[in-house]
Amino acid sequence: MHVHIEQERVKELIRNTEGRRIAVVGDIMLDQYFWGSVSRISPEAPVPVVEVHAESIRLGGAANVAHNITALGAHPFLVGIVGNDGNGEMLSSLMTESGLPSDGIIVDDKRATTIKSRVIAHSQHVVRFDRETTADIDASIERHVIDRLRAAMSDIDAIILQDYNKGIFTKNVIGAIIRLANEHDLLITVDPKFNHFFEYKNVTVFKPNRRELEKAFGTKLQTDEEFCHYGIQLLKRIDAQNVLITRGRQGMTLIEKSGAVHHVPTRTRSVADVSGAGDTVIATLTAMLAAGAAIGEASAIANFAAGVVCEEIGIVPIDRDRLIDTIVHFNRGNPDLLHKGNG
Repeated sequence: MHVHIEQERVKELIRNTEGRRIAVVGDIMLDQYFWGSVSRISPEAPVPVVEVHAESIRLGGAANVAHNITALGAHPFLVGIVGNDGNGEMLSSLMTESGLPSDGIIVDDKRATTIKSRVIAHSQHVVRFDRETTADIDASIERHVIDRLRAAMSDIDAIILQDYNKGIFTKNVIGAIIRLANEHDLLITVDPKFNHFFEYKNVTVFKPNRRELEKAFGTKLQTDEEFCHYGIQLLKRIDAQNVLITRGRQGMTLIEKSGAVHHVPTRTRSVADVSGAGDTVIATLTAMLAAGAAIGEASAIANFAAGVVCEEIGIVPIDRDRLIDTIVHFNRGNPDLLHKGNG
């Protein structure tokens, strides 16, 4: 199967996202950047000395997914946990600046707000250090998470579960949210991590990356045939409607419940930074599905969106105009965005 998406179709889908309300449940965090240059090696140890010229801080994790939802024109409802600390206050401030609602945010005095700090010199990552709490949330916080989402269900068109293994997704939370989605006949998409990988049963789209799939099945994957085989096994095991495997430079593989398998070649022109690309994929995929796109269309557009943000250094949300322009530019040279694989 080949998918050709005309400029007007992309614009139509993006217009259709306006007014859609998409819940994003997951691990929220801050992404901090120290920008600088290196001109010497430390006399204290064989490490570079970075002269910091600037600092910046951005929304990360599930908050970045919600930021992408806003950038696409839809309305996110973000449910997540922060600590009772300065980083939690900073995250709340950034959310307000970005137009994200905070009524789904839960403060847990027992946890630290997750912050990932990156040192970048000459457009290259030098080091990253994380401050976080990764233990599972307790029963009282589980109830708060489920109750916040339940209270908003009447106004929601789709749900994204964004898992970074920071503790929000316990078996109880996963099961309760999926039941809520299915009771209300809602789209539900999942961007998983290693813990509880096979607990996300009966969802619309399950989107693991290559590394997560390899770890789940205990094997290394190289060929299209191998990704097809294990993708089909995964789809059957969790009874998902679709599995979309992101494969980095190899693009994506989409497996539908019907048995159809498609490969989506990468559309990144130049990779500056892959940080946040997965967030953009799940946000764009879900927004397009909520806007009425078929799974093949949504996957192809999400693939282009990942390529756009990978051209920037640091976490950035998708830009709608750049996304449209990128697809139009590509169509002039090669209209086939998705091709059929061998299942």
